[in-house]
Amino acid sequence: MTAPSTTVPSGPDLASRRSGVIGVGALLATQWVSEAADVVAEHRLDAYGVRPHVLVGLRGIVFAPFLHAGFGHLIGNTVPFAVLGILVGLGGLRRLLGVSAIVAIVSGLGVWVFGSSNEVHIGSSGVVFGYLAYLLARGFFARNVGQVLIGAVVGLLYGGLLWGVLPTTRGVSWQGHLFGVVGGVLAAKVLSAQSASKTDERTG
Repeated sequence: MTAPSTTVPSGPDLASRRSGVIGVGALLATQWVSEAADVVAEHRLDAYGVRPHVLVGLRGIVFAPFLHAGFGHLIGNTVPFAVLGILVGLGGLRRLLGVSAIVAIVSGLGVWVFGSSNEVHIGSSGVVFGYLAYLLARGFFARNVGQVLIGAVVGLLYGGLLWGVLPTTRGVSWQGHLFGVVGGVLAAKVLSAQSASKTDERTG
């Protein structure tokens, strides 16, 4: 008597990986176009960032990652966003968007609750910290040795960024960084659990 056939889940195919990388490019392009528009508007768009403790300030959860305090700020975030984002995006566009959404929401809400009332928080660094934390944590939740090794390499290259979760530099949104990390770990846990559930459905 033969054993019942099973299916072994594979990782994202080439088309999915390509769409994820293109998605990172689209997010970056939106940031650059938004900053150009902000310069033309004499930086009035910055008011759409996260404003803590004010109901209207919650709109910044959506807009803040695409707004920056000048091109210098944007350039500083572009390289780590591109590198870490592509590593996330290799999991496919849906994974990229899922991680980005969870990180942006958790980071934005953390800033809104714990930030100072007289501040407006803008920039994609919260998402960058979230990507970093996701890449560091996903292998442990997924119990995937390859992902753990990738996380180790990412930690060696970008682990120093994690000092940014401390309130050491005036004018830097450490709350956005801290809760970006929280969001990244949460995204790793939630999305790894979803992947495991789908695997069980296919092999059960």
